[in-house]
Amino acid sequence: MDYWVVLLICLTAAYTCWCGCVEVEAETEAVVGHEFKIRCISCKKRGETVAKTFTEWLFKGEGFEKFDLILLYQHPHTDVKDDRFTGRIKWNGSRQSDDLQDMSVVITNVSYDHAGTYICKVNRTLIFESHEYNTNVSKLIEVTVVDKQNRDVASIVSEIMMYVLIVVLTIWLVAEMIYCYRKIAAAGEEAVLENA
Repeated sequence: MDYWVVLLICLTAAYTCWCGCVEVEAETEAVVGHEFKIRCISCKKRGETVAKTFTEWLFKGEGFEKFDLILLYQHPHTDVKDDRFTGRIKWNGSRQSDDLQDMSVVITNVSYDHAGTYICKVNRTLIFESHEYNTNVSKLIEVTVVDKQNRDVASIVSEIMMYVLIVVLTIWLVAEMIYCYRKIAAAGEEAVLENA
């Protein structure tokens, strides 16, 4: 009965927990003809503070000097500002809230023209009882476009480790089976000798 009481208390405590936010670096290698998600995550330092956020995405192609505004997002409106990205860029960040923490976008049908430098500019206004505080964060993302996706080092290492682990565990299982078989066979012989 005590188990159920402890479980109920834990579930009640878990209900009041808040989700965390982790700032993850964006991928930098897009493949021609595929979708590519450009990740931009900017966490608030204090999760309990109410905030309003809008974001601007800027792009500078390879060989160009200045950045062009390509997308403006302020919940719930997405406004594509550059004709080169019309119908090719989609909002993929936080939804259902004025308080954005994930400002990611997706480029559909990537072409070589999408290679270059992207800036994710986050303008967040923290709203307190007595005042408002404005913060600005800019994240720079260098995107290269390739014909074929290169494998990540982590995926290569994890695949090698998977095969090594399978071989080691198989050998260990065979050794355990042989050990148990010998033990059972020895116990059976002792039983036969005692009965004789």
